[in-house]
Amino acid sequence: MRAVVFERYGEQAEVREVADPSPAEHGVVVRVEATGLCRSDWHGWMGHDPDIRLPHVPGHELAGVVEAVGARVTRRRPGDRVTVPFVCACGRCPACAAGDQQVCERQTQPGFTHWGSFAQYVALDHADVNLVAVPPELSFRTAAGLGCRFATAFRAVVAQGRVGAGEWVAVHGCGGVGLSAVMIAAACGARVVAVDVSPAALELARAFGAAECVDASAVADTALAVRDLTGGGAHLSLDALGSPATCAASVDGLRRRGRHVQVGLLPSPNGLTAVPMARVIGLELELLGSHGMPAHAYPRMLELVGAGVLRPDRLVTSTIALDAAPAALAALGTAPGSGVTVVEPWA
Repeated sequence: MRAVVFERYGEQAEVREVADPSPAEHGVVVRVEATGLCRSDWHGWMGHDPDIRLPHVPGHELAGVVEAVGARVTRRRPGDRVTVPFVCACGRCPACAAGDQQVCERQTQPGFTHWGSFAQYVALDHADVNLVAVPPELSFRTAAGLGCRFATAFRAVVAQGRVGAGEWVAVHGCGGVGLSAVMIAAACGARVVAVDVSPAALELARAFGAAECVDASAVADTALAVRDLTGGGAHLSLDALGSPATCAASVDGLRRRGRHVQVGLLPSPNGLTAVPMARVIGLELELLGSHGMPAHAYPRMLELVGAGVLRPDRLVTSTIALDAAPAALAALGTAPGSGVTVVEPWA
């Protein structure tokens, strides 16, 4: 098969011929019809993830068709249209038994713990636990985002963030996850403040339901701007980018007893990020993490997508072929663009 491969962290990847994957006894091989380009892929390419072993094929949010199944798989067969959470759970550990597959103790992640979906085929583990059926009316390029950006935002806003109608929600960083969060929060009846440095990203955020926008490149204090716009601070705030500055601004922009959800990865040389804990204590703030969404939680989200309440298709602003993926991956560090780019490996 053809796949995007990098040999060294931070050096240009290339498209080359590599061996086709084979399914594990509990797994499947999926023919990749579409795969999203995500900032997490860039983090992996830069060497921020200790699980990655070189040479490596990135890519973790995907949709496609089951090509081959392992001997112990009972619920899936070749020809099934599927997507998969980026966290592939084992289905047997205590976290999985509690329904918390997104923090499985023995999880695997395509594009991180093993070769991923910037390829024509990808192997996925524990198929009976993890695969999610893609409805026939949903395109593969739309369904690809349900494996990571859209499902991650849905759980961050609805389950972890406990968004309520009429609440103020601040979203820091309007890339794929952030724009998804804007759309989901607005659909839940919240009033959204979108924060980003890109006018194009903020324009999309407004189109997806943001009531207010803050250009972080034009104000001295984004947290103060959020507090002013919301009459005292957001009830719920998400750092959808993942940087020390956006994390701190998200916490600082909350009102009393507000909720901060950290969604974006926060790589740093020593693994630590400064958080304004004095404010957390004084205002009794909640700090929450959000790490994807388990397969069993997808029906509620898919129901809203099917009803047209949520429109993940509107997030896709660019579609590229596999040959363009190495340059697009490298560009995520400096010029991520607006909206979501989807790679179609067979184009």
